[in-house]
Formats: sequence, C-alpha cells, structure tokens
Amino acid sequence: MIRWVDAFLDRSADRLDAAVTFWASVTSSDPAPQKDPGFVRLRTAAGDDWLEIQGVRAGAGGHHPDLWVEDLAGFNGRALAAGATMLVDHGGWQTLRSPAGLEFCTAEWRGQHVRPKPLNGPGGVTLRPHQLCFDLAPSVYDDEVRFWQTLTGWRLDEGMRVDEFVRLQPEPPIPVRFLLQRLGEERAASVHLDVSCSDIPAARRWHESLGATFLGEWPNWTTFRDPSGGVYCLTKGDPAED
Repeated sequence: MIRWVDAFLDRSADRLDAAVTFWASVTSSDPAPQKDPGFVRLRTAAGDDWLEIQGVRAGAGGHHPDLWVEDLAGFNGRALAAGATMLVDHGGWQTLRSPAGLEFCTAEWRGQHVRPKPLNGPGGVTLRPHQLCFDLAPSVYDDEVRFWQTLTGWRLDEGMRVDEFVRLQPEPPIPVRFLLQRLGEERAASVHLDVSCSDIPAARRWHESLGATFLGEWPNWTTFRDPSGGVYCLTKGDPAED
C-alpha cells in the first residue's frame, strides 16, 4: 500500500544549485542536503516533505515519483508482476522502471502524513506542486495506464477520461497524484511536474522574475522551463484541494 509520494526533480549535476535555488524560492522551502552527495530535500513548515532534487551525471534529467509503501518487499513483487523492471536495489530503497520506461523508486514508509499546505507568493497568489504528468506515446498509453492503476490501486478519475488525459487520484493525505497524457506523436516517455496555482498570470510574473522561461500557454495551464532546464506547468486550480 502506498502511504506517501514524493516528487523527485532530476537535474544535471552541474545545474543542481540553480534548481535548488529556484524551487526553494517558489515553495518557501529550506534546502537540506542529504547524506548521499547530490541529493537535496526541500523542507517546509507547511507539511511533511514531498519534494527532493538530485543531480544526475548522465542524461537530460526530468522527474520521477518516489513511492513510500508498507511492506516494501511485497509491493516490489507486485510491481514486477505488473510489468515493472528492477534496475537497482540500493538496500533501503529500490529503483524500478515501468513498461514504458519511466523510472520510479520505492522505499519503506517512514510515517509521513501531514499533507503540505499551499504556499503564498507575491500579490496573494497561492500554489502547490501537486501532480506528476506522465507524457506517453499513443503506442504505450493504454498499457501504461493499466500498469499505474494496478500498481497504485488509486481511483481512476472518470471526469478526466476525455481527450488525451487520465488522472489517478490517491486518497488524502498523499500529496502527489498522477496524470497520464496521451501525446500526439511517438517519442520516449517522460514526466513533468505540475504546480496547482490560484492565479497563473501573477505566478508567471513571479516565476519569470526568478529565472523561469515561458514556453507556451493553453486554457488551463502554462508551460515553463526552470533555470536548471526542467520543464514544468502552472495549472489552473485550487492549491488547497488539488
């Protein structure tokens, strides 16, 4: 059973400091380097930790979920039976890969249970990183939806079963949900972070002042690149509920 989910930001090691500075600022968090070099957890007084950043030596980086579970061995067995591949057993935690090639980590739940509250920005805007969006090619989309629904046991949000989106909704207090998006092209699967926001134009001005780059705008979300190169979206919503 999944008891907590962290959103992990994977960034090139030479841009780790830029990532930490930006995301600590927009989440009102205190960076806390971990015992393993290149890992930084963002700590906040608004709830239990749910964001972590790591510097990667190879590849362009991206995002992945860390799943904190009861019965780690049993959960990993279920993941493998559902189609996951074990990549690395680190002892206290494991790295696996979904059928479409998305990496995720599993670890024994350590009691996290206080859902993070929205964070306040300039001009009264509130926001909270709340969702990992899995960007999937049409050829792998249906199988990947089945995999994540089987693995998580979360409710499939029927209201999102339209167009190219399906949402898997956990029960509170888990702070990060999953959105699976069917792309219009065949390309490698990837993950990006969504940040629920009460006022996208106000948040855009704030994020751009801190070094984010505007990439595009749609009716319900706006896409940016953070100063370390990671793509993320500000999404229209209620950060207290999302």
